[in-house]
Amino acid sequence: MGACSRLSPRSAPPGLSRALSLAPAMVAKLSPPKVQPFEAIPRNGHNAWLNLFQFWRTNAFQNLHHVMDRNFQNLGPIYRETVGSHDSVNVFLPQDAAQLFQTEGIFPRRMGIDSWLAHRTLRNHKCGVFLLNGEEWRSDRLILNKEVISPAGTRKFLPFLNTVAEDFVAFMHRQVRKNTRGSLTVDLYHDLFRFTLEASSYALYGERLGLLEESPKPESQQFISAVETMLQTTLPLLFIPPGVMRWANNRLWQEHLKAWDTIFSHADKCIQNIYQEFCLGKPRKYSGIMAELLVQAELPLDSIKANVTELTAGGVDTTAMPLLFTLFELARNPQVQTAIREEIREAQAQGSKELSKVLNALPLLKGALKETLRLYPVGITIQRYPLRDVVLQNYCVPAGTLCQVGLYSMGRSPAVFAEPEQYKPSRWLGKEDNSFKALAFGFGSRQCIGRRLAEAEMALFLMHILKNFKIDTVSKEDIRTIYSFILKPEKPPRLTFRPID
Repeated sequence: MGACSRLSPRSAPPGLSRALSLAPAMVAKLSPPKVQPFEAIPRNGHNAWLNLFQFWRTNAFQNLHHVMDRNFQNLGPIYRETVGSHDSVNVFLPQDAAQLFQTEGIFPRRMGIDSWLAHRTLRNHKCGVFLLNGEEWRSDRLILNKEVISPAGTRKFLPFLNTVAEDFVAFMHRQVRKNTRGSLTVDLYHDLFRFTLEASSYALYGERLGLLEESPKPESQQFISAVETMLQTTLPLLFIPPGVMRWANNRLWQEHLKAWDTIFSHADKCIQNIYQEFCLGKPRKYSGIMAELLVQAELPLDSIKANVTELTAGGVDTTAMPLLFTLFELARNPQVQTAIREEIREAQAQGSKELSKVLNALPLLKGALKETLRLYPVGITIQRYPLRDVVLQNYCVPAGTLCQVGLYSMGRSPAVFAEPEQYKPSRWLGKEDNSFKALAFGFGSRQCIGRRLAEAEMALFLMHILKNFKIDTVSKEDIRTIYSFILKPEKPPRLTFRPID
């Protein structure tokens, strides 16, 4: 029986059959609702290219999360979206995400990014697991899991992240000492980029970039700008094939290519340094994720380079933005800030020097990160192509259809979360069922490969910052957000840091 079949009277259980024969009036109440065909799914406009024109005219790309939210409110918990070359079915309820998980198979597919693939083809670069599919994806992913996402692999790079977090606190103390008021009020937007690039590069390559020094290297600043440009130019390229974009807006396309070239150039320099040390046969010690992959020799060098480059590019904005949003929420929720600070003191009073054990003793801090990602998911959707027909919201969705789970809408829906407008990290600590509600890093075997790296980086950063500073903000108003392939503040908040004696 296919996924879109429905129970027939002949196959009904005996008890149900008797009820139907004895009480015909109850048939409508007892029978499951008829599964609707795919064509019956509510649609947001029928002309794909007219819809794209409307997106361009109203600058809806930057407000895509709000557009999706309005569509759910107007069309219900499932709707079809056709914009340019993009065609998808959108849902936002956890049970629908669970249904998609059940149909993803051993080779789950996410939405391809044609502009990224076109760059790799033009420059003759290999693709990493973010862009790969099928057996090639699975083969690379299983090898990478050991060093990047497994508990054993994570424990090895935790000291690297911890060192950079401690150095960032020292950097902040230096800035405070320059201020006669004994505090620091600052827009931390660019400093957080510097921290996340420094931390992720240290974990990946085993070497420091010096970004927390007074005068960071210009090449590193160029890399950060390139990542921002790459993300900004990716969004419009999602809806128009690269070949068309080269004709319609060649300047945008060239900016996209140049940004990726800068990212690959930066990563290649780091890779060459560690590869040379590896070839020289220096004394063996843990020197970061790439060195471990080289030692394993299970992946060819070009595959290692492709995957490490993707991790380098993906580990800057996608970690810096949740940290910025978390600091802001803690600043305007001082009672939560105080509770987490007390939790940190108690965890460190236990005397364990093993970082993984210290982090495991910080459930409220981890809850704060989940709460931030509920309200401000880095990626506003998760994409899957079901391997077989699947019923979502009582509509039959054919196998191979692009399905998107709207994370922004899920996180702010009262149908999913009680008091969704409230910042309540404790909601993640209770006994209520939170299955398929914390999906910021995806789900299943295709969840974000850098998840543990990002989670550890953010947790250690917050642990050291809260231990050393009280955080405040003048503005208690909600942050206006824009979507630039990741969710960002329209205007970064100014935060005040006061050292704790």
